[in-house]
Amino acid sequence: MLDKDMREPLFDFMDDYFGKIRTIEEKTIKKSRADVIGVMDDSILGFEIKSDADTYTRLKTQIKDYETFCDVCYIVIGKSHIHADEHIPEYWGIIEINENGASLKRDALPCPYTKLYNQLLLLWKRELWNLLDINKLPKYRDRSRKFIIEKLIDRIDEDTLKRQITDTLFERDYTIFDDQPKVSLKTTSTGKVKRKRRPRTYTKHVIRKKKR
Repeated sequence: MLDKDMREPLFDFMDDYFGKIRTIEEKTIKKSRADVIGVMDDSILGFEIKSDADTYTRLKTQIKDYETFCDVCYIVIGKSHIHADEHIPEYWGIIEINENGASLKRDALPCPYTKLYNQLLLLWKRELWNLLDINKLPKYRDRSRKFIIEKLIDRIDEDTLKRQITDTLFERDYTIFDDQPKVSLKTTSTGKVKRKRRPRTYTKHVIRKKKR
């Protein structure tokens, strides 16, 4: 099966197995692009899709990148990847997809290398400002994202901050981009016209809930 044919069966599986979950597709994390990020009440999940047309060439780098952002990780495979378990850590889960749908071959265990700092990088700067407000911290509107993230980690306990991250991603509103033009023009100091595109968003705009 090809990647495009594997996504809907994967989302159906996620609905049934995880319950209420929000999905973010094609999210850049370090040197990799995560195929699917899942957001639950208190955890962030990563799903790397390996279709029957894919190889394991980039998987070693992808594993390192996923593990520092996600609490648990799964490799999602087509039926040709029967030896996928030999290419991933033992704490990664395995989901297999074929013509009959998706099935869990191995459940995932917590990743030992997850970094709260990296999970905070998933948030927009305006969302980091909101966390400052929620926790009654100085606004730091003129400071960098790195500075704000370090302050949040220093001042808020990990469990509280993790829940605030997932709540923020769960409630993220992409409609703020709906009224923006796809391309805007900006004149630089040299008189040249610079084209500026609005952000591309791949996120599923609905919160997926478990089917009844």
